[in-house]
Amino acid sequence: MSILFINASPNKEGNTAKLAAELLSGKEYETLDLVDYKIYAYGQDFPDDQFNTVIGKINGANTVVMGSPLYWHNICGLMRNFLDRCYGPVRQGAFSGKNLYFIIQGASPEKWQLEACEFTMSRFAGLYGFTYKGMITDQSQAKRISVE
Repeated sequence: MSILFINASPNKEGNTAKLAAELLSGKEYETLDLVDYKIYAYGQDFPDDQFNTVIGKINGANTVVMGSPLYWHNICGLMRNFLDRCYGPVRQGAFSGKNLYFIIQGASPEKWQLEACEFTMSRFAGLYGFTYKGMITDQSQAKRISVE
């Protein structure tokens, strides 16, 4: 099984990455830091865009863990931009047979904020065929969940 962790935090070694390390403890996985990739906004077309590189990495994985810090009451801009870019180029059901876990972390998120993130990621998973395995918000959850 191959596992890909997509880190949308601009801080590569920050709390999002630490929570992923806890979730994936004892497992071999690849980390892709979105901050290292040029992914332009939806509707833009530039020759150095690396969106398809990230999609290729997802295609090569059995399990994808997406992680984002909680900024402005929802997922951060790097993650939002990536999700927006999927609309159109990625066909519905394209990731069927792959598992998706979502990590969201913040200092003290409120219930409604977590619900908004959960809604976004579960809808993303459903549209593109992932089997959505849920959201992880803290270390105790990360320790309890066994990644498939």
